[in-house]
Amino acid sequence: MSREDELKELANELSRAVETARRVGLSTTAYLLSMALVEVREAVADGEGDDDGAA
Repeated sequence: MSREDELKELANELSRAVETARRVGLSTTAYLLSMALVEVREAVADGEGDDDGAA
């Protein structure tokens, strides 16, 4: 499995986790998972699968 495929799979898992957190009323958890999802989607879009967030 390629790095891009792994990131897409992670994005799908994060999306499901966000929905579950919202459904059970864990708003802070849903927010944090949403921010992680944004990062993963940006990495997929940028083709930067090995970005660790370090500047």
